[in-house]
Amino acid sequence: MNQLFDLTGNVALCTGAASGIGQRMAWALSQAGADVVLVDRQEDALGKAVETINAEGKGKAEGVVADLLDREALVDVVAEVARHFGAPTILTNAAGVNLRQPYDEVTSETWDITVNLNLATPFFLARACVPGMLEKGRGKIINIASLQSTRAFANSIPYGASKGGIAQVTRAMAEAWSGQGIMVNAIAPGFFRTALTAEVYDNPDLVDHNAKMTAIGRNGEVEDIDGITVFLAAPASDYITGQVIGLDGGYSAK
Repeated sequence: MNQLFDLTGNVALCTGAASGIGQRMAWALSQAGADVVLVDRQEDALGKAVETINAEGKGKAEGVVADLLDREALVDVVAEVARHFGAPTILTNAAGVNLRQPYDEVTSETWDITVNLNLATPFFLARACVPGMLEKGRGKIINIASLQSTRAFANSIPYGASKGGIAQVTRAMAEAWSGQGIMVNAIAPGFFRTALTAEVYDNPDLVDHNAKMTAIGRNGEVEDIDGITVFLAAPASDYITGQVIGLDGGYSAK
């Protein structure tokens, strides 16, 4: 049974990995045996995240500083990642942004930043990983969806559009690549304390309200993402593809 969750011999490219959910996903994959390359634009925080993983003495970690909004550079990012441990067999697309602007403050620039980083980058980065995955005969791509993939929250029109899109692009990528051994799924987190939700967590009443909206009765902690991350990257999920799996404590069930 253990081999179903063993990631030894795999290489993971993890975006948004300097902090929050992205960092925790990289850590979880390393604990299951994968070598991980963390990609982020925050150089200092990225270095600390790499050090934390390497101190565990399990999967090895390296960091690549990159601006993932530079779409033309994404192929080069994958090539740089591959120079460390080989071509990635796992991709986690956790880099994202939510500017939380009222509809009348959204500009063309802020719309483009949100939709490009949250929706376009996961596709173009995944596409750049596909040749290496095909050569190795396996691949697991994990996108990050949201409660807003299926419902609306205030001051989040661009974010909601991008996360509705990521649910569909997950299905479309699965249709395109799963027949060749590359499975594509998405995790839809509820409310977790990260840099992206700092504004929410600055409001104790809202934090309490969100916890009460879950079936479990609490908001998410970053360690809650460990199991689903390893599962979707491991052989245990080889017959699962094109799915958006809620990780929200039952928020979407109420």
